[in-house]
Amino acid sequence: MQSHSSGWKSDAVSGFLVFLIALPLCLGIAMASGFPPVAGILTAVIGGVVATWMGSARLTIKGPAAGLIVIALGAVQELGGGDMRLGYRRALAAITVAAVIQIVFALVRAGTFGDFFPSSVVHGMLAAIGIIIFSKQAHVLLGVSPAGTQPLKLLGEIPHSLSLLNPEIALIGVLSLVILFGHPYLKGRLAWLKRVPAPLLVLLVAVPLGLAFDLGHAHTYTFSLTHEAYKLGPDFLVNLPSNFLSAITFPDFSAVFSAASLKYIAMFALVGSIESLLSVKAIDSLDPEQHRSNLDKDLLATGVGNLAAGLLGGLPMISEIVRSSANIGYGAKSRLSNFFHGLFLLVFVAFAPALIHRIPLAALAAMLIYTGVRLASPREFVKTFRIGPEQLLIFGVTLMTTLATDLLVGVAAGIVVKLGMHLLNGATPRGLFRPFIVEREEDGRVELRVEGAAVFSNFLGLKKRLARFSHVREVIIDLSRARLVDHTVMEKLHQLESEFGREQRHLELRGLNEHRRFSRHPLAARKKPGLRIGPSQDASSAS
Repeated sequence: MQSHSSGWKSDAVSGFLVFLIALPLCLGIAMASGFPPVAGILTAVIGGVVATWMGSARLTIKGPAAGLIVIALGAVQELGGGDMRLGYRRALAAITVAAVIQIVFALVRAGTFGDFFPSSVVHGMLAAIGIIIFSKQAHVLLGVSPAGTQPLKLLGEIPHSLSLLNPEIALIGVLSLVILFGHPYLKGRLAWLKRVPAPLLVLLVAVPLGLAFDLGHAHTYTFSLTHEAYKLGPDFLVNLPSNFLSAITFPDFSAVFSAASLKYIAMFALVGSIESLLSVKAIDSLDPEQHRSNLDKDLLATGVGNLAAGLLGGLPMISEIVRSSANIGYGAKSRLSNFFHGLFLLVFVAFAPALIHRIPLAALAAMLIYTGVRLASPREFVKTFRIGPEQLLIFGVTLMTTLATDLLVGVAAGIVVKLGMHLLNGATPRGLFRPFIVEREEDGRVELRVEGAAVFSNFLGLKKRLARFSHVREVIIDLSRARLVDHTVMEKLHQLESEFGREQRHLELRGLNEHRRFSRHPLAARKKPGLRIGPSQDASSAS
């Protein structure tokens, strides 16, 4: 009984600390998405209070994510045709339909669908999202309204915005950035900082500065160094309704089956599901007790949560990686931590909305820029290149196409380039999507020999075949007859080795000694020169 009591207390403490991180991020993500600020909090409340009990993975935190900002903002702007309010309600309709699709994905057990997408395409997509967030929020941090709306134009406008920056707003934004980037280094030297989330420190600095600069009242001031006059006022603060219930907004389904709406429905459903599933798998690897989450159940919880959020006026939610990893770091023991985080948000927004109105937008912009820089960190480019130059090409094509068009086209372009490379490296068109596998079972051990190609596009077939032998303690995957093994498959098999180990089982990879690696990285793609293309006569095609 004592351990049960200490468990919920640990979850309450962790939930409170995560709430402190989530509050400003939910507001910032909502505003960057073209939604009312309260929409982000509404989503996190639903993610905590509702989705927790629908099968949510035990240590994940459900809420709005920076990775969906680009889709949400695009939906509001395009579906509204210039009317942001109408665009917001039509975007809610797209989120609602996408949520139904996510629920269907979960019911047909499509939780493994995230494994289809190549790692370099996913990372290229996330890097593009990071750059887009930076391109938009840099101007907010400086207190300037840009002329452009497209990412590349917004990036080009940053020097112009620097020349027009509002000094007091920029001071709040830059100090917030210094705190966010400095916190990871300082907490290693100052033990007390480990328990204080960086977003909370930002608010402790930004809110008093906002009060000192009297942002609550519209006025102008003259900056002594430039002798220029600058405007200040409530427009630079978060705007929140005094009554939480008045924020509830219902979707407008009048254009839900238009071509533009269908595009955003597809993006919300696919990108949201992929990001969420990847987050759950990452959090499982951090779980101190090494629990494995049921991906289908978590996707169902996400879908139900998104259905409620879409119908009531919220942003789309996912299992969010940053808040979830912080949740583990703060000592969470169960899914109750997600519930408490949602409950604290609900109580705070219901009883203290005036405090939220004191938060400067520049501070929220700094938090989003920090998130964007982490998504598009130069280290991601270096890491991808080390895996193989061909991976950097796929990463770059996905990134640049996304910046020039949209996420769906960017991801499709990355996948097409990857498939083209596989064909050039000897994979057959048929073998791209159906793995040829020879099974042999003896003495309580199973050997699967993969022939032709083991690549991202046919990995689900291999994984499905592996699932048939979940009762077997020892499994061998023989790749000696595979002409091509790509990086995504190497990465997934490496993850499966760890999963087998956690289940007290053993997965052994064989037959890679004669393959030529595309780089020195241990998970690099590899090719076997001189091997005949296609399966041998005793190979069977995986269903």
